Amino acid sequence: MYLSWQEKTITDFFDENIESAYNDGYVFTRVGKGVMKQTRSLRIDLNKFELSSENKRILKKIEELSLGISPIPYEQYTWEIHKLGKDFYEQKFGKGTFSAQKIKELITDKEKSNFNQLFVYSLPTVIPTKEESIPIKKNSIDPSSATASLGMTTVVGYCITEETKNILHYCYPFYNLELNYPNIGLGMMTKAIVWAKESNKKYIYLGSFSRPTDTYKLQFSGLEWFEGENWQTNLDELKIILSK
Repeated sequence: MYLSWQEKTITDFFDENIESAYNDGYVFTRVGKGVMKQTRSLRIDLNKFELSSENKRILKKIEELSLGISPIPYEQYTWEIHKLGKDFYEQKFGKGTFSAQKIKELITDKEKSNFNQLFVYSLPTVIPTKEESIPIKKNSIDPSSATASLGMTTVVGYCITEETKNILHYCYPFYNLELNYPNIGLGMMTKAIVWAKESNKKYIYLGSFSRPTDTYKLQFSGLEWFEGENWQTNLDELKIILSK
């Protein structure tokens, strides 16, 4: 279950109103247009963020992975995208976690989706799967990819996001779990954080911190977490809460 203390629906989608709601611990959800839930939100103050040696190690390992950004609705949408997302969430979190129809809706229907940017992650060459005889299907070559001009690229992951002038919400990532390419999930997030800082955002929001598996989000400097009323920076206290 998603940790939620309060819920509200907004109809004013100006940046200032969205940023104010996020500052109060609310985040956009996939439930419906304008629906926000208050949760134990995790964010990075990008003025305080610096790459650690571990962050640099991850970026080095995934240096071939490029990030392209396209507006939602996504013009290059194909059915393979919602299949990739459905398979990812089903394998990670269980059957029925995220339907193909909902993924398609969030990426293609602006009247129903709260999100406005799709982060598209590509590799410049085909990387073999765990079964080396099965190549990655070239099912969605994104022309906005940073490596597209260098030759053929293969899209291997996506993240559905919300961007305003001052914030980025890195919300629903998914990628090809059959890739023989270590650290891709963490690498996708790290690249998004670097992009947000370089784009002069004030904060990047990393979603709710409510499950033991969320601890991978704690390896970034400048972290803050919302405890119901205020933002805190003591990560040891956060770990204690999660262990109870």
